[in-house]
Amino acid sequence: MNNEKIQKNVKSGYANILKRNTRKSFLPNIFQCCDPKEIATDIGKKIGYSEDELRNVPEDANLGIGCGNPTGLASIKKGETILDLGSGAGFDCFLASKETGETGKVIGVDITPEMVAQAKKNAEKGKYKNVEFKVGEIENLPIESNSIDLIISNCVINLSNQKNQVFKEAFRVAKSNGRIMISDIILLHDLPDYVKNSVEGHIACLAGAVRKEDYINAIARAGFSDISIDKEAPFPIELMLNDPIAEKIVRENNLTEKEIKSIANSIASISISAKKQAMGEPYKK
Repeated sequence: MNNEKIQKNVKSGYANILKRNTRKSFLPNIFQCCDPKEIATDIGKKIGYSEDELRNVPEDANLGIGCGNPTGLASIKKGETILDLGSGAGFDCFLASKETGETGKVIGVDITPEMVAQAKKNAEKGKYKNVEFKVGEIENLPIESNSIDLIISNCVINLSNQKNQVFKEAFRVAKSNGRIMISDIILLHDLPDYVKNSVEGHIACLAGAVRKEDYINAIARAGFSDISIDKEAPFPIELMLNDPIAEKIVRENNLTEKEIKSIANSIASISISAKKQAMGEPYKK
């Protein structure tokens, strides 16, 4: 599937995530609650967010579709300029905003206009003055070169089939000595063909996953160094079932509980950091 088609379906799929008002789990007792916001909070705790972090952002910002806590691992400094690739409804941007403070700035870029609109509403509601949201592609960032201290992303880069280009763009916009902290998913075992070949699989952060070594190599090829795996963990099955697109795969293929667990066991969540060395030359388009 070409990237243009993937992007089109990602926009549509994530716009629909904002419209949903119910979530249904295909596994019994997987959540202790059934309210969508409570489910998102429950998942947030499982992937590394504290209760304070989950409580101190606008409630519509957390959609429960991340796979890690990049802001919690990034050691954000006061006054830094931070870029979030695939910022969604703004959750990680708002957390980063508090860390960088009034002298810093946070920019969120997302391909889905509806997500950007929701993020702006959340920013207004929460009175975040140092946060800005833009519609844009992570493969072609609407960001000035050499302008960003820290780039974060949460379970988004796997959606692109141009990962080399994504990291080249990240390298271009990063300042000298700038860094990245990415939470994403990687492939441990091959996925079934009905997942790899499905539009829904890409939107659900499944079919676009690659092996760990391929992911790391894409970061290195872009020019980043000091690449470090800061956290690696099994992919919580709750994350897959909370995504309505993944639920569609389960429903349309009549998957058993064993098959669902097999898919979840084929992927892992990972947090990776890297640095743009001071002598590194920015990527030129």
